[in-house]
Amino acid sequence: MELQPPPFFRQGPSALARLIFFAGLSLVLLVVDARMHTLEALRLTVGTALYPLQRGALWPSEIARAVAGHFSDVATLRRENDELRRQRLADATERQQAEQLAAENTRLRALVDARARAGIATLMVEALYDTHDPFTPRVVIDRGSQAGVRVAEPVIDELGLVGQVVRTFPFTAEIALATDREQATPVQVRRTGLRTLASGGDEPGTIELRFLAANADVQEGDQLVTSGLDGVYPPGLPVARVRTVVRTSDSTFARIVADPVAHIRGASMLLVLRVEAQLPEGSDPNAAAVVPGARP
Repeated sequence: MELQPPPFFRQGPSALARLIFFAGLSLVLLVVDARMHTLEALRLTVGTALYPLQRGALWPSEIARAVAGHFSDVATLRRENDELRRQRLADATERQQAEQLAAENTRLRALVDARARAGIATLMVEALYDTHDPFTPRVVIDRGSQAGVRVAEPVIDELGLVGQVVRTFPFTAEIALATDREQATPVQVRRTGLRTLASGGDEPGTIELRFLAANADVQEGDQLVTSGLDGVYPPGLPVARVRTVVRTSDSTFARIVADPVAHIRGASMLLVLRVEAQLPEGSDPNAAAVVPGARP
């Protein structure tokens, strides 16, 4: 009886023989394909048949790239949006600063023109802050007695009269505004030359002409300027413009309300007019009790 190994253990040609055979077959196919292009149709057929399998094998990676790209795009857009928002805020801030500087430049130019129009020595000062008392409004400036600021000197801006120095310190000074009820400014109506006193009105931020006869020639829109009769305020400084004139039959006097032409509140740069004011004899130059131009 012939004994043979099971089919599983049978050995065919040796590995070296198979290597030589398949290597030679490969070389023959390469030469035949290169010379006669006989395998082109087979290659196209196999490639077409395998294309769906290739696409199916690539779908997971493509889906993963698409999802990753989506989240990457969202993150990129979010960063760009945040950057654009910050840039917009920065541009808005720069634009506001530029507008503020332009407005301040315009006011400074107007203030320089006002200094030239005044025709007397002036001192440019900066308003530090406004007091919060509505009944005795004051503005504190950054110059005082060390800079030569004196009590009773008028203070103007580029539009007109702001007030009068009422108290000085070495490095600061206080200005009583023309809208203060305790301030009395000698004025005249530019249109008619009518002279009277102007003081702060009952309504904050206004000026009133009190004790004028009901038949006084004052009309709405008339401009009030300093008369210069007190020797403190130079004549011709714009003070206010008449808003309303109320005459009643049961009153001897007219009620005249005017709006100041100057920036009474919120002015940044001001001019102190260096007028040699004559204070009453024996008065304290740094006190505000007796001030030329103040109501007695």
